[in-house]
Amino acid sequence: MPRRYSKRVMKRKSAIPPYRCIVDNLRQNSPSPIAVVTKVVRQVMRIFFSVGEPSGDLHGSNLIQELKRHDPDIECVGFGGPRMQKSGCNLLFDLTQFAVMFFVRVLLNLPKFFALAGQAAQYFKENDVDAVVLIDYPGFNWAIAKRARRHGIPVYYYGVPQLWAWAPWRIRKMRRNVNYALCKLPFEEKWYRDRGCKAKYVGHPFFDELISHQPDKTFISTLQNGKGPLVTILPGSRTQEVETQLPWFLKSVELIQQQVPNVRFAVAAFKDSQAEFARNTIAKAGVDVEVYTQRTPELMQAADCCMACSGSVSLELMYHKKPTVVLYHMSKLLYLYAKCMVNVRYMTLVNLIASSRPFERHKGSWHPDNPDCEDIPMPEYPTHTDKSAEIAGHVIQWLSDSQRYDESVSRLTTLSERYGHPGASKRAAVFILESLTGKSFISKKSAA
Repeated sequence: MPRRYSKRVMKRKSAIPPYRCIVDNLRQNSPSPIAVVTKVVRQVMRIFFSVGEPSGDLHGSNLIQELKRHDPDIECVGFGGPRMQKSGCNLLFDLTQFAVMFFVRVLLNLPKFFALAGQAAQYFKENDVDAVVLIDYPGFNWAIAKRARRHGIPVYYYGVPQLWAWAPWRIRKMRRNVNYALCKLPFEEKWYRDRGCKAKYVGHPFFDELISHQPDKTFISTLQNGKGPLVTILPGSRTQEVETQLPWFLKSVELIQQQVPNVRFAVAAFKDSQAEFARNTIAKAGVDVEVYTQRTPELMQAADCCMACSGSVSLELMYHKKPTVVLYHMSKLLYLYAKCMVNVRYMTLVNLIASSRPFERHKGSWHPDNPDCEDIPMPEYPTHTDKSAEIAGHVIQWLSDSQRYDESVSRLTTLSERYGHPGASKRAAVFILESLTGKSFISKKSAA
């Protein structure tokens, strides 16, 4: 009697496209031999996400939408936040509730992190997962990558950790546990490839959000129609940054007001408590500065130039072509630590993008008169001393010398046109799908 064969799904041990070969051995009623018919049956692709920051939740949400545009049946599951859940991700846990935690709280929650890593490992064991996508949160996501590797699941790190700046020795973890590094910054691709990682520059998802944001044009017009130039102060989004940086910016405000007639100043506060702190600090300083909450995009667009705390805000200022001087004031101990540990030439992302030598550290601090220093698009001052006069000097020059102002705008325009393009989510989605399936995905116009 001929042997009966049951249907079997072939177990995947590596990054095989999400299609299962099912061999059906069909016994025929006719006296002819058993016919073996091989059919390729499409299986729903399943991608596991691990995202820990609110910004990563937004980037993950956009990526999921792009993946589903190409394959509406794709299944997204894992750790993330409410935006990802709204885009169709089946959340096993809201990891964003642990974002921006202090060291002590991290220690107190270590058992929870270990439990979540174990939950992910169990999910990989019990379910067919075609890929794992990690966004931000490197401390926890290294553990997820390691467990995915044990199960032969390809790992994509979307928006790789900035190892080039603070921890180049961790590249071994990246090589060992991550299949593809999807880079947000143009110089990252070469840095990772030179160290043995498969890397692809897809662009910064930040620009996708800038395109989709609809600013209040009436408010912008009102600000621009005021008497005198407008200088926007961006002291940071975290309360500790605001409390540290704002007093130094206000010292510069006093110097600028002495030199530039009718100049106006506005502080962009992220939340009400920061706005209250800003108003109290401004009153003590005795300077004339307006404070606005949740109006950062409008204040940037309305400004003639800006003074900003170091951070990703520099990319938005580059996009809007706003001459900006950057400050990051810190304690002397932290300054000395940073000088020893940081492995890049500049602290400002825009300056790193523009630099021909981003990974060569300065012999000393950056200064426009230092022959070792490049002519960077955004003057920057990481410091533990008073640099209010230098910061004021740049703003006074832009507002008093139209030629220098136009030169700054021109440089930022060149950078914006070269690097400030939306579509990072789309490019990342296409790369993931093509590398998994071996197929070419024709780029479709984004629904956004």
